[in-house]
Amino acid sequence: MPQLPILKTQRLILRPFRMTDAPDVQRLAGERAIADTTLNIPHPYEDGMAEQWIATHQPKYVAGELANYAITLHSTKELIGVVGLVIDTRAGRAELGYWIGVPYWGCGYCTEAGQAILTFGFTELKLNRIYATYFTRNPASGRVMQKLGMTYEGTLRQHVKKWGNYEDLVIYGILNEEWRKRT
Repeated sequence: MPQLPILKTQRLILRPFRMTDAPDVQRLAGERAIADTTLNIPHPYEDGMAEQWIATHQPKYVAGELANYAITLHSTKELIGVVGLVIDTRAGRAELGYWIGVPYWGCGYCTEAGQAILTFGFTELKLNRIYATYFTRNPASGRVMQKLGMTYEGTLRQHVKKWGNYEDLVIYGILNEEWRKRT
């Protein structure tokens, strides 16, 4: 059975999640600020949710649908966030998603992890396109996409509903050929 490969950057190790990560996932994802700016993270983040979520990763990776990584600090091995790809193999594309725990904001970790996952997506998974979206009220996420070399493709007005409110989504994308020119 294929295993998600470990990816290393200067400061980070991106590795598959383990069930022992569940308490850290619950603590970090349980912050209202994290749930507020992501579409699929609930608040409150209740007991058992992290374990259920982690249990989906390996089967979905084997099926070619998902590559979710625990972002950990190289120096301490501590879990600080998540980066992943929701993969559509038929279309040769994936949606990039990420979040970083509040105590680790503003350190460039998300961009560093994002660069590693783009490399993985384009070189190992042979994807043609990787895209990402963010709520317009979360411009920091958009800055990560810009730093990754992604191109603004548009704004999807009132495209999703979060906590009873319609949200605009901004979409960015990068093609394999564009990524190769940058690297």
